[in-house]
Amino acid sequence: MTQTSEDVTWLTQEAYTKLKDELEYLSGPARAEITVKIAAAREEGDLRENGGYHAAKEEQGKQELRIRQLTQLLEKAKVGQAPASADGAVAPGMVVTIAFDGDEDDTTTFLLASREYASSDIETYSPQSPLGSGVIGHKVGEVAQYELPNGKKASVTILKAEPYDG
Repeated sequence: MTQTSEDVTWLTQEAYTKLKDELEYLSGPARAEITVKIAAAREEGDLRENGGYHAAKEEQGKQELRIRQLTQLLEKAKVGQAPASADGAVAPGMVVTIAFDGDEDDTTTFLLASREYASSDIETYSPQSPLGSGVIGHKVGEVAQYELPNGKKASVTILKAEPYDG
């Protein structure tokens, strides 16, 4: 099965290692810790009115969800620099500079990638966000439209798009 660029999450080696370490911790030591908490709370008696037990079970559920999220993400992850788009179009893994409504004094530069794995050095927009999905596929110089939360349309001009070099 071939992965499309939308199926792939591009990660730096540092981000991949950090997420893999988090998954290993959650799958091993953290699971053991929560099991001990649940067992201790269970010994306190009546489970219907046992706040510690319910809190531990809720924590366990959140932990298991995070384990599933990390597992799925790391299965689809590619480590390294996202390939430059062959046709020069905006794609996930690129740093994009846009001008709002064509006003080159009102610009922003952002990384088009999953926010969860963003760098603190640059603002990040998800490819699934209104702005992110609006600019994907557009080339430098083109105008892209996207829908605002209030239902109105906004337009941006693509000023620059280059692969993120981390």
